[in-house]
Amino acid sequence: MAKSPSAPTPDASALIDAKIASYDDWRGPMLAQVRALILAAHPDTIEEWKWDGPVWSNGGIICTGEVYKKAVKTTFAKGASVDDPTGLFNSSLEGKTRRAIDFFESADIDEAAFKSLVRAAIAVNHT
Repeated sequence: MAKSPSAPTPDASALIDAKIASYDDWRGPMLAQVRALILAAHPDTIEEWKWDGPVWSNGGIICTGEVYKKAVKTTFAKGASVDDPTGLFNSSLEGKTRRAIDFFESADIDEAAFKSLVRAAIAVNHT
């Protein structure tokens, strides 16, 4: 049986699961929430493991998931070309190509706005 092109890579998904489980503080659940929102934004999103971390793709890289001491960061590969009407991007704003969102411990994610941003990034990948 052929694997659907939109199906997550089993090894990547397992590695992402393990990364999420490796954090015993707020960062694991935050990364899990970000992951769930990215996957919910578009059914053809693919999970990958690159640069020792999660990467989500659809027609090209959408964003990476990075975990730091004080933030969970999503770096959008073509973020500078993505319309961000609600102002979610709060990091790497001076870059010519990428933009990022740093989620801090007390962050409440605007789920609808974040999923819309992911879909906008996918649209940029397909142009």
